[in-house]
Amino acid sequence: MHAIAEVQAHPAQIGMSRTQRLERWAKLLEDQPHRILTALEGTEHRPPPERATMRAEGSPISVAFNDRILHAEGLTDDSYGEAKRFFELTDNQLHEIVCYCHVGASMQASKGGALRAYSNRGTRLFRRVARIPVVVRLEWF
Repeated sequence: MHAIAEVQAHPAQIGMSRTQRLERWAKLLEDQPHRILTALEGTEHRPPPERATMRAEGSPISVAFNDRILHAEGLTDDSYGEAKRFFELTDNQLHEIVCYCHVGASMQASKGGALRAYSNRGTRLFRRVARIPVVVRLEWF
């Protein structure tokens, strides 16, 4: 069949890339910059199974889950663990986005632009910066 016809996948069958999902989430937050969102409390102190089920009504993750496009792409709920899986984020990355120790008990949705740092471009930039040698000098007093 490929020899006689050009076969193209339907766009709905391709799915969004990690970068597209993160960019969509960031845009959803930026579209309502003054909206007050709820942060998750103490994500870094919870055991992984408990952390995975953490959620808060009106969190940045809830904004993503309530989007019909991200929901259709496979975001199944607004829990920490599901956001980590769906957006392919590490615990450290998601912690910086949703934990109260970084954003306060509540945050303005405009802070969601930080998500763009974790898109593929941001990851590549981080990898380039991470290769720069760092000299640490310790002094004893």
